[in-house]
Amino acid sequence: MHVTLYLKHFPATGMPLNDGTSRAVDGLAAGLVENGVRVTVLCESHERASILSDRGYGIECFVNTKPYRTFALAPELERYIIDNIARSRGVCLINGMFHPSVYAMGRFLRRHGVPYVMVPHDPYDPVVFRRNPHLKWPYWYLFERRLLRSARAVQVFDEQHGAWLPRLGVHTRVIHTENGIAPSSVPAESELTWRAVHEPAHLMFLGRIDAYNKGLDILLDAFAQVAPQADLRLTFQGPDWGDRARLEKRAAAGATPEKVRFLAPDYARASPRLIADHDIFCLPSRFEGFGLSALEAMLAGRVLLVSERAGIARHIRASECGLTVEPTPSGVANGILALLRRRAEWREMGLAGRRYALANLQWKSIASAALAQYEGLVA
Repeated sequence: MHVTLYLKHFPATGMPLNDGTSRAVDGLAAGLVENGVRVTVLCESHERASILSDRGYGIECFVNTKPYRTFALAPELERYIIDNIARSRGVCLINGMFHPSVYAMGRFLRRHGVPYVMVPHDPYDPVVFRRNPHLKWPYWYLFERRLLRSARAVQVFDEQHGAWLPRLGVHTRVIHTENGIAPSSVPAESELTWRAVHEPAHLMFLGRIDAYNKGLDILLDAFAQVAPQADLRLTFQGPDWGDRARLEKRAAAGATPEKVRFLAPDYARASPRLIADHDIFCLPSRFEGFGLSALEAMLAGRVLLVSERAGIARHIRASECGLTVEPTPSGVANGILALLRRRAEWREMGLAGRRYALANLQWKSIASAALAQYEGLVA
C-alpha cells in the first residue's frame, strides 16, 4: 500500500519541524514506514526537491509560484499525482482545514479517482466558527463541507470531535487516531528535576502565540486572579501569530505584571527540555485537535493543566498527571489552585504521565492502528 500525506508547508528538507502539524505528519509518516508501508509526503514551495528523509519516508516538494493561499496546485504536483498516485493502490491524507490548497487537492484527487482522508488537525467545534464568521461560514458552505463529504473518511484525534460533523451536515465516516512521541525528543528520566516546595511555582505555555485558539487571554485572566494568592511565575514562549503585543499589554495592566514574561521561540532545544525548566504546563485552548506540546510536557515529567476540549485531555485524566478544565478564567484559576494544593505530588504525577505516554503513545503502534483503517477504506 502507498500512503501519501499532503501538507503544503511541510519543510522540503524534512527539518526543522517547527510547528505541530508538521511534527504530526512526520510522526505518522515515520510510524507507517515502521509498519512496512511506502510513504511519501507531498508539499509545495519555491524549489523542487525529492529526498528520502532520515526516518524512511520520501518527500516530494513541488514549485508553486502562486500566493500561499491559492486554489492552484503546482502543475508538476498534478502530473506527479496522475503518474504515481492515481495508478497505485493507496490513499492520500490531506492535512489542514479552511485552506484553498487543501480544497484544491481534494478536488484534484476526486477527479482522478484517488481516495483521500481529510485530517483537519482541529475540530469543527462551534467555537471555531465564532472567529471571523463572515469568512468561515461562506467558505464552509462553498468549499469545506463539500471537501469533507467527498472524503473516504475524516480523521480526528478524539472521538468527541467527530460528533460535530453530523450537526454540520457531514456524515462521512470518522476514524480516530492519536498523536505520538518523537523518540529523539525524549529526555532521560535521570535528567529531570523538580523545584523545592518553598520555591516559586513556574507556569508555562509553549506554542504559537495565538490568543483565541490557545486561550492565552483566558490564561492571563486566570493568572491575574491567582497570582496575588500564591508565589507564581508565568512564561509564554513561541512564535507570534499577531497577538503578542496585545497580550503583553493585557499582562502589564494586571496586578502582577512582573511575574509574566514572553519569550521568543527557541528551536535549538527540544520542546520537552524547554518545558522541563518549568513546573505546570498550561494549555487552556478554546479548541484543540490534540495538543502535541502537552504530550511533550508529559515526556518532561511535568504536571499539566489542559482544556477539556483538547484531544489529549482523556490521556491526562487516564494517567492522572494533571487536570482538565473548562477553558474559562474561573475554570483555569480553580485548576491552578487545585494543582498548587497538590504540590507535594508533582514528581509522582509527572513521572506517571511520562510513563503513560511512553507506553501508550508511540508512533509505531498509532500508525499500525491507522493503517488497518486506511486499508479498510480502499478495500
